[in-house]
Amino acid sequence: MKQLYLIRHCSAEGQEAEASLTKEGRNQAVQLANTLGFVPFDKLYSSPFRRATQSIEPLALALDKPITIDDRLSERKLTAEPIDNWLEELEKTFNDPSYKLGGGESSEEAACRGLEVLEEAIQHTKEVALLMTHGNLLTLLLRHFESSLGFDTWKSLTNPDIYCLTFKDDCYESMKHINLERQGL
Repeated sequence: MKQLYLIRHCSAEGQEAEASLTKEGRNQAVQLANTLGFVPFDKLYSSPFRRATQSIEPLALALDKPITIDDRLSERKLTAEPIDNWLEELEKTFNDPSYKLGGGESSEEAACRGLEVLEEAIQHTKEVALLMTHGNLLTLLLRHFESSLGFDTWKSLTNPDIYCLTFKDDCYESMKHINLERQGL
């Protein structure tokens, strides 16, 4: 049995790659480390975006584990230029996985790169790995295993949010959403 913890980063100041965690987000990262510090993680992977690395750093320090930075865990790029109706356009990408805007990624493209990391993590971990990523990519990865998940799942995500996937003989077996509010986050 292997487990992969897929985690959306803690509360951040913005969406830019260099956006830092808010004060609340920094507290959440410490609480996340306290909550998950008992889990015997073999490997820790993170998006290179600052809000993701800042979310995983307290746990990495507590466990004395290195963080593997992987660009494929970066947030999905919806479009090259800001648009006013981004929420409507994002929903379209969940309804049509091949739909994409100029300079952006389709859901298929983003999920494909994310799944590459996930599959590598399954192969390289002995028991438990953690992937720190972003809400949109997280939802696309979850949807690969549970097709009923989509736009509404993305809208309901919190910062941070945790899903634990279980694999038996490297094949998907189950998914568990870990309710952070009950964990004191």
